[in-house]
Amino acid sequence: MAHSIIRKCLKPASPNFMAALSVPLIGRRLTTVAAADEEPTQSSSQSSFTFSSDGDKVYVKGPSGKWKSSSSVTMPMSFMTGSIVGKRFYKDVKTREADDGNGWTVMLDYRTLKTPSKRPLKLPTLPLAKAIAAEWEYQLTDGIRPFTMPLMRLACTALERVPLTRSKIIENLMKKFNQDLVFCRAPDDNELTTYVHDRQVEKIDPLLHWVETEFGFKPVVYSSFFGGKQEDGLVTVIENLLKKTDDCELATIDAIAASAHSLIIAIGMVHGKLQIEEAIELIRLEEDSQVDRWGLVEGGHDVDIADLRVQISSAIVFLGLSRSI
Repeated sequence: MAHSIIRKCLKPASPNFMAALSVPLIGRRLTTVAAADEEPTQSSSQSSFTFSSDGDKVYVKGPSGKWKSSSSVTMPMSFMTGSIVGKRFYKDVKTREADDGNGWTVMLDYRTLKTPSKRPLKLPTLPLAKAIAAEWEYQLTDGIRPFTMPLMRLACTALERVPLTRSKIIENLMKKFNQDLVFCRAPDDNELTTYVHDRQVEKIDPLLHWVETEFGFKPVVYSSFFGGKQEDGLVTVIENLLKKTDDCELATIDAIAASAHSLIIAIGMVHGKLQIEEAIELIRLEEDSQVDRWGLVEGGHDVDIADLRVQISSAIVFLGLSRSI
């Protein structure tokens, strides 16, 4: 009797019950639909590689210039966030000067690369264009991996997000300014934190002295996780500095600050006060002190270090290439 009741309870309401569970609500399917069009003739106009979002997918315009399945590559929105998103659909990657002579573009075969919202990917310098072209050339035939293309992501941010949301980006950066990593100081009144405090004095104080010299206000340090309050003069100076940045500089500062939890470290790097390894040492100072004391967790700390190095390094490289330095 009990077995009969269990079987009735587990019986699907309809024969399509299991089929319904297989739709993308459970697992998003990564589909790639690629059909070869005829090679363009000499008289045909040059096509563009662009994106058009529709729900959880992004459609790539094919050589015919029309949004249709026979000439498109269908990818999930994760193209901009990380996952492998479809097979490589191009052979050659090149750079060329923009049609108006103002900037440089990247070519995937005969397609002109554009940003996800169909804005022309017009890069300020040839070195940056070549670096982004190298990211696309690196992609394997079995799938495009956006997480291996940090320069492409930063370029799209600088060209699209920053011009439209500049004031909001600055507002968000300043909202976290009083809780900046370099303003937080470990207590020196107990055995567990004294070592960290001494390391902060040794490594971070020189950066704080630079801030005082550069901007004319001495930063306030505190020992509370909830932060403190910096002088209004320092807050105003930093905010005005952000307002004077160009789009590539602000995109770089925003990216570094997000990874470092420190606007001061980001500004220090952009102004040449800190090198990459010096910045990483400051960012990880407290955690590395714990590692020295208790040991490194493989698959945890080492992965975090590698990811941080990629995020910080790519932002500075992007800024340098955008300035052609």
